[in-house]
Order: sequence, then C-alpha cells, then structure tokens
Amino acid sequence: MFDSCWGHIEVSFLMIKKIPRQVLEVLGKIEKSGFEAYVVGGCVRDLIMDRLPKDWDIATSAKPENIVGIFGEDKTFYENKFFTVGIKTEDPSIGIIEVTTYRTESGYSDRRRPDEVRAAETLEEDLGRRDFTMNAIALGANGEMKLTDPFDGQKDIEHKLIRTVGEAKDRFSEDALRMMRAIRFHSELGFEIEKETLEAIEEHSGLISHVALERIRDEFSKIVLSSNPSEGVDMMHKLGLLSYVVPELEKGVGVKQNRHHIYTIYRHCLLSLKYCPSNKLEVRLASLLHDIAKPQTKRGEGEFATFYNHDHVGSKVAESILKRLRYSTEIVSKVKLLVDNHMFYYNPDEVSESSVRRLVSKVGLENMKDLLDLRIADRLGSGTPKAKPYKLRHLEYMIDKVSQDAVSVKMLKVGGNDLMEELGIKPGPKIGTILDVLLAEVIEDASKNNREYLLEKAAMLEIEDLEKIRAMAKEKIEEKKEEDDKEIKGKHWVK
Repeated sequence: MFDSCWGHIEVSFLMIKKIPRQVLEVLGKIEKSGFEAYVVGGCVRDLIMDRLPKDWDIATSAKPENIVGIFGEDKTFYENKFFTVGIKTEDPSIGIIEVTTYRTESGYSDRRRPDEVRAAETLEEDLGRRDFTMNAIALGANGEMKLTDPFDGQKDIEHKLIRTVGEAKDRFSEDALRMMRAIRFHSELGFEIEKETLEAIEEHSGLISHVALERIRDEFSKIVLSSNPSEGVDMMHKLGLLSYVVPELEKGVGVKQNRHHIYTIYRHCLLSLKYCPSNKLEVRLASLLHDIAKPQTKRGEGEFATFYNHDHVGSKVAESILKRLRYSTEIVSKVKLLVDNHMFYYNPDEVSESSVRRLVSKVGLENMKDLLDLRIADRLGSGTPKAKPYKLRHLEYMIDKVSQDAVSVKMLKVGGNDLMEELGIKPGPKIGTILDVLLAEVIEDASKNNREYLLEKAAMLEIEDLEKIRAMAKEKIEEKKEEDDKEIKGKHWVK
C-alpha cells in the first residue's frame, strides 16, 4: 500500500495490477528519461471505483518532441496542436496510449475549443483545466504510484457526486459539451450532479447550440447506451438540453394517449428506452423514437383517440432527427426500418406462414430479432408486465420455421442468368419483374421454390406484357399448407 498525495484512498496492489503492462512501460520509459509521468483522468477514476478502464491517458512534463524521441517516430504520431502524442501498442484492447504534455487552456470564444493551448509547468496546473473533480486525479510519479488529487475528486467519488473543477459556469462556458458529459456520467455511473453544477447546466443550457453536432451525437449515444438511459434523456429535458438536441421528443410531454396506454407519449418513449432488452444503439434509438410522430398524428381526445400512420410518419421523423445529428447511414436506415415496422400485426390464430414470410421479406431475417426487441420495449414501456407473451413466442417459432424458405429474390432456385440462358430472355427490367412475381408465389407457397416449376412459370410470364407482369408481382396468393414442427415449437414454448 502507498500513501496518497492530498488524497483519501490508498493505492492498492490490485489497483496497480489493473494497469496494463504497456501503460506501465510507457510511464517507466518517460520517467527514466528524466521526466514526470502520470496516468490521469477517467482511467484513474475507474481504478479507484474498481472498474476496468477502457482508455489510458498519460500526462507528462516532457514536451512532444521529447516523447517522440523516447519512443521513436515509427511508434508515435503527433498531428495536433494540443501537445498530445499517440503511442502505438500491439495490444488491440489498448490500441493507442495518448501522452500529453502538461498544459493550460484559455479563451473559448466559440464555446467549443480553447483559443490558446500552452504548455504548463506543473501537474497541478494541468489538472486544473479538467472538467470534473473525479476526472482531475493523477496516479504515478517516479515509480512511487501516488495519487495526486488537488480538488478532492476521491471524496466526490466516495460520495458519488459529479462536481466541476472550479466554478461550474466557467467550465461550461469554456466547453458546453461538458453539460452533456455530466449527464452522461450520471447515467453511466449512477452519480448525482452537485447542486451548483446542476443549476449551472440549467442556466447555461443554450450554450450547447454552439457545439458541433458530431460531438453532441457521441455524448447522446453514450447516454442512450448507458445503464440508466431514460434518466439521462429525462435529465436533458429537465435541464433544458433536450430542446436543442431532440426537440421532437418534447412534443409528447403531457400528451395523453388512449385506453391502451396509461402513460403520456413522452413518458412511454422514455420507459420503452428504459426497458429495451437490446444493447444495440440502433434498437435503443428506435425504442426511444418509435412513437415520435404520435403527437402530430393524434386525432380526438380521451380513451378513443387514434394515431393512424404514426409508425410510417414516425420513421421519416426519426430519419430527419438522426441525419441532423450526423448518425451514419447504416444507423439511420436501421432505425427507420424498425420504427416503420414496429406496429406489425401478429395473432397465431389469424396469421399464416405466408404472412410471416412476407414480414421477413419486408424487414429482413437479420433484423427480426431487433424488431422483436423493439416490440418488447414497446410493451414494457406501456406498463404491460409480461415482456414476451405467447404471441411473440409463437412468432419466434414461425420465423424459425420459415427461415429457410425463400424471402428474397436471391433465395430463389433460379436467377437472372438462368432466365437468360435457359429461356433466352434478353437482359432488361423484365427479368427483375419476373423474379419478383416468382418470389411472390414462393412466399405464399414455399414448395414452389424448385427450379423446374420456376423456369416453367417464367416461360409463361415472358410472353406477357411488362406492365401486366408488374401487376402480378403485387398479387396475394392464398396459402395452401400449414406445417407443424414440434421440435421448433418446443424451443419457443408454444403449442
């Protein structure tokens, strides 16, 4: 055990043991070259909390050129104006270790980044520029591994309190994103935000409009993926930040639904996020946004109010929100798909195999679990005590049962080349349309997915007018069979 410096917690062997060998080697090499070196920030906080840090940051008295000289140009890169040198490691779980010269920052005219960054002389100066006391703790120095804690961060960690270093209004005026970071830490760690810090966020919430949307997106995603996401989003609302990030959600505040819902639209969205069984970002976003268009599609009041087409309208609203926040095309497309289809109807006594194949064809087999997770979130967010009733278990069984059936053109036993080579059909839009008709038949009757039948049917379609074939592609064919697979049914607890 080692005594801490200005601290409350002794540095334990287990704490040191959690520091990767590569990080300790970087500290050692810098110190052997005559400079100070400490692990700092969130990684120290996590060590104190007995959590495994994800990232490792080192603060040092060495200048960037010293660091590059110690480790060599082949193992380092220095491409910024903030005195941070990246040191490459061969361990993919660590990746890059960022080593930064002690520095101070001043002048935040754009409320985003410092106008001036200068090298500092001491560790204490460097720690003084950081956001919260719990992140302003350093561990290290000449192999002694002491905690340096000039702002009582350990005490705040012990009391589970989020407090800014110095005046809260100054820290938020410097970088307004720190307000969202405070809420994110509240959601991730379960810490309370200290009273003056909380009041400063509410007073200065409008400053978030100066922050780049990409940075806001990243913090918002971390809130959504945290262990208490609904609390984080609701705190954003209460402190005035949500109106700058996702104002569309606030349109549901206080808006009642109908006899099928006991919560307001806004509360239901929060609870759906809270109870979402998936840890995927896109599914959690869909859980939060699935009813985003209910306020604008509401017709009537009381228990018989309706929200016709809120799913389809909502998919477009969700798309607009996520594009505005600069989410990737993949995330936007997936959330839009889930929101658009979250109202799918399923009743074991009324829905056939062919209708399940149509749903799978529309949504994609790879997306069905995510859609079911969204339905579970929607149910639990409505106050329904049972997450997965018989209906959903039966649907899982049916999806499993038809999963090997053709639900897309590429799963047909014939393709475009077959039509050209076997039937002499010329390349063009007619081939794609014929394949669509064949798929429509196979979705209705899986037994028709055999090469002989499909080529014979394609030959008949080839002589028809293109527009007539297109009309055929939209026809619905009555199902002809119903199979019973006890083994699969048993796996899903259905009769």
